[in-house]
Amino acid sequence: MPRQASILVGAPHTSNWDFLIMLAIAWRLGIDVRWLGKHTLFAGWRGPLMRALGGIPVDRRDPSSVVDDVLARVSRGEVFHLVVTPEGTRSGDGWKSGFYRIARAADLPVTLGYVDRTTMTTGLGPTLRLTGDVRADMDEIRAFYADKSGLRPELRTEPRLRDEDTAA
Repeated sequence: MPRQASILVGAPHTSNWDFLIMLAIAWRLGIDVRWLGKHTLFAGWRGPLMRALGGIPVDRRDPSSVVDDVLARVSRGEVFHLVVTPEGTRSGDGWKSGFYRIARAADLPVTLGYVDRTTMTTGLGPTLRLTGDVRADMDEIRAFYADKSGLRPELRTEPRLRDEDTAA
């Protein structure tokens, strides 16, 4: 893993277990991770625990501040690997683009992590530098994840940004 901040994509993300497995891989490899979670996970007594585990709360009513928050951390020199599950577990209509926007704005490398039920394997794939050619970058990501299924294959979403065609 790079010795600078980076993005660690966890996909396919077809259940919350996929996410926990990706975090376990990162912790096993000694990678200092942060992850994004809905703000309600940080309420009450869980807040300090979730933050200690690397969590960054996201208010889904206004997710636009997440990119700015992560960029501020990077600009302060904080070194971490942000675990992002752009697929979500409930959307079904494409990936969220936050990982792409953060990686481009902060010039961070993106490592493709995976959980594959078909082969019963998990791990880290290639590390990419996104070029800004959204379609070409996503074609490379799609090629990597083409044969990965996640724990609940029926919930897998094709790696495609919702605004990919207009952003290209």
